[in-house]
Amino acid sequence: MTTFYLPENPDYTILDSAADSVRFARRCLEQGEGGVYRATSSFVNPEGEPMLWHDFGPLEGPGWAANAVGGACELLAWADSTGDEALRAEAEGLVDHVLQDGFLHDDGLIVSYRHTQQERLCLNYLHNDEWLCPGSMARVALQMLWAGDLLREGDPRREALSRAAVQAAEWIARRVPDTDSGWFPRRCTPEGAPRPLRKEGRDEPFLDSSGDGLFTVSLWTELTQRSLADYAAQVQAKVDVFVGRGGLYGSINHDTHDADENVARSVAFRTLLRAARLLDDESLRAFAYENALAGLERFHMEEDRNGVATTGLLYMEDSWDTAYLWENAEAAAAYLEAHQDSGEQRYLDWGLTILRACAKHHHGPHGFLTEGVDWNNHVGQQHHIGGCEFGAIQYTEPLLNNLHIVEPTLLALRLGAAP
Repeated sequence: MTTFYLPENPDYTILDSAADSVRFARRCLEQGEGGVYRATSSFVNPEGEPMLWHDFGPLEGPGWAANAVGGACELLAWADSTGDEALRAEAEGLVDHVLQDGFLHDDGLIVSYRHTQQERLCLNYLHNDEWLCPGSMARVALQMLWAGDLLREGDPRREALSRAAVQAAEWIARRVPDTDSGWFPRRCTPEGAPRPLRKEGRDEPFLDSSGDGLFTVSLWTELTQRSLADYAAQVQAKVDVFVGRGGLYGSINHDTHDADENVARSVAFRTLLRAARLLDDESLRAFAYENALAGLERFHMEEDRNGVATTGLLYMEDSWDTAYLWENAEAAAAYLEAHQDSGEQRYLDWGLTILRACAKHHHGPHGFLTEGVDWNNHVGQQHHIGGCEFGAIQYTEPLLNNLHIVEPTLLALRLGAAP
C-alpha cells in the first residue's frame, strides 16, 4: 500500500486553501489605465509587497512566471464556483490588460512582460528581448482559449482571445524551425530562430529536449479539436518524435537545467492524453500512463523531511530538489485527470494528497501560499519563513505558485471528491 497519502483536514480543507490563495492573489492586483487589472508584481512577500531585488519583482504580464491570463482563468473559475461578481470583474480586467496594453503583436507574437518600474515591455524575465521560449508563448495562447471558455456568451473578448491564440500558433508554426531531432527548440530569437544558449549565455544542454515544447503540441491539439485550425499532421509528427525519443522531460522552468523535471512529466501526461483522443491512438494513451505519469512517482515524498511538512509533495528535480507549488498543482491536475479518464482510485488519492499537502503551506493573515517548500535548504535559510534552516520560502508568484491549486481543487469538486 502506498504511503504517499494524507487525509483531509476537516478544520482546513482544500477548498479553504484555494479560497485563501484567491484572497491573496486579489491583494496583489491593482487597477491600471482604462480600468484594466494587473498584478503589482510577479514576486511578492506574505504582505503582497513586490520583491524588486528579484528578476521577477519588477515584472508582470502574461509570461511564464507572471501568468496574467492563467491567473485570470483561475479567478474566473473561482468566481463561477462562488458567484463572486466582483472577482469576475477583476479577472476580466486581467484579460483586458493583456488584450489592450501592447502584449499582442499583429503577427501573432505574444510579449511576455511589462517592467513595472521602467514602463516598457520585454520578452523574457531577464528584462531583455534577446530570447523567448516559444512553448511558453504557446502556453499563454492555450490559456487564452480556456479564459474564453470561462467568459460569458456574447462577450467580445472571447473572439479576441481565440483570434490571438490562432495567430500565436501560426507564428510558432511559421517562424520556429525544428531542431535536428525534430523537436522544438527550448529558446528562440525574436525572429524565431533557435537560440542554443542558456538564459545567461552559456551553451544550452536541453536545446532540443525541454518539455516546454509540449505546450505547442497542446495548443495545436486544442485548436484542431475546436476546428479553429488543422494541426493534426503536426501533432502526429511531434508525438512521434516525443515517443520515439522515450519522452522529453527536460526543464520547463526557464531558470533550471535538468533532464527530468516533475512538471514536464505532468504536462506531458495531460498533453499526450488529449493528443491520443485527437488522433484516436491507444498506444499514445498507454505511453502517457506508462512513461510520463509513471515517471512522476519517483518525485513523491512520503515522509516529512528535516522537520518540514513534505509528506504528499513532489520535489522538482534532482538538481533543484525544492518542492515548488505550481509544479505540485500541475501534478495534482494530472493525477485527477488520470482518475477521470481511467477510474483508478490511486490517482484520485494522489491528486487529493498533493492538494492537502499544499494546504499546509499558507502563511500570514492574507492567504499567502509559498512558492516552494525548501526542505533541503537549496535556496538558503535567509529566504525562508521565520529564517528557519529548512522550510517554506517567504515569497511567491501571486498568479502562479500561489494560485495554481485552484484548477485541480475545482476539478476535485466536480469529481465529487472535495469537501
